[in-house]
Amino acid sequence: MVVVPDDIPPLGEQYGGLVISRGQEEKEVGILEVEECGGLPLIDLEDLIRGEEGRGGDERKRRECAAAICRASSEWGFFQVVNHGISPELMLKMRREQVKLFQSTFHTKSCCGVLDNSYRWGNPTASSPSQFSWSEAFHIPLAKISHHSCYGDDFTSLREVLMEFAAAVSRLARLLAGILAENLGHPRGVFGNVCNENNAFVRLNRYPACPLSSQMFGLIPHTDSDFLTILLQDQVGGLQLLKDNKWVAVKPNQDALIVNIGDLFQAWSNDFYKSVEHKVMANAKMERYSIAYFLCPSYDSIIGSCKEPSVYKRFTFGEYRTQVQEDVKRIGHKIGLPRFLL
Repeated sequence: MVVVPDDIPPLGEQYGGLVISRGQEEKEVGILEVEECGGLPLIDLEDLIRGEEGRGGDERKRRECAAAICRASSEWGFFQVVNHGISPELMLKMRREQVKLFQSTFHTKSCCGVLDNSYRWGNPTASSPSQFSWSEAFHIPLAKISHHSCYGDDFTSLREVLMEFAAAVSRLARLLAGILAENLGHPRGVFGNVCNENNAFVRLNRYPACPLSSQMFGLIPHTDSDFLTILLQDQVGGLQLLKDNKWVAVKPNQDALIVNIGDLFQAWSNDFYKSVEHKVMANAKMERYSIAYFLCPSYDSIIGSCKEPSVYKRFTFGEYRTQVQEDVKRIGHKIGLPRFLL
C-alpha cells in the first residue's frame, strides 16, 4: 500500500486510490529516456512586432523571422519567442494574481463559483496512475473573463490584469497564426472570423510539489486540441516534448514564451505543421506555475485541409472536442487526429 500525504487539493488521496485499486506501483508513470533540449528554436520577434505596429524595423529580418516560425512549426511543432510585445511588468502582475488565486482555500476554488466554476484538479477520468496529473488549474473561456460576477470580492484585481494579459497574448497568437497561414498561400486573416477572442481559452496552472515521486506526471502526455498555444512558464522547469521518439526537457528561459502547434493547425495544414506530444513532470520539492493561451475557433467551425488531397476528413471543432472527451472517458486517454484520417 502506498502511503500518501494530505494535500489541498487532495491529490495524494485520489492518486493513492488509483494505486490501491489497480495494485500498481508508482513506476508505472515513470519516464524512459530524457535529453536536455538545447536546440529548441529561439526566435526574436522584435522586427516583426515593430513592423506590425508601424514602427519600422528591418524588412529582411521580418522575412527571416517569419521563415523561422514556419520552419520550427514544421520541424519541431514547438518554439520559443523573445521580444514578443508582452511587457515583463504585465507578466509579473499576472503571475502575482495567479499565485494569490491558487493560495486561496480548496473550498473557495472548487465550490464558490470563482472564474465561472472553471476549477479542475487531478484527473477524475484516470483509471491508473499513468493517467493521473498532479496539478490543479482554472480553464477559463475568454468570453467569461470580463464578467464581474466571476471574481467575487476576493479577486477583483485579477479581472483587470487577466483582461489585459488576454488581450496582449491574443494579438500575438493572431500574428503568429497569420504568418503560418500566409506561408501556405492563404491570407493572414484567414482565421479572423472563426478565431476571435470569445472562442479562446486561458488556463492557469499550478503543479504542487509532489513528495511521492520525481517521475510523477504534472500533466499527462498529450497534444493540444487547438490551432496554437502560447505558454508563459516560471523557472522551475518540467515541460518535456517528444522529438525523434525521445522526450526532451525544455529549459526555462525567463525572457521567452513557448509556442506550440495544436491539432487543428496540423489538420488544416495537411500535416505540414506538427502538433507534438508533450507533458509536464512534477517536482518533488518545488511547486510550478504556468499560464497557457489556446487559440480556438467556434465549435461549429469546419476544419478542412488548406489543400488537396486532404489527409483528414472534414470535421467541426465541436465534433473533435466531443470525440476527444468520449475517448478519454472510455479508454482513459486522447486519440485525437488519427480518429479523423481518411
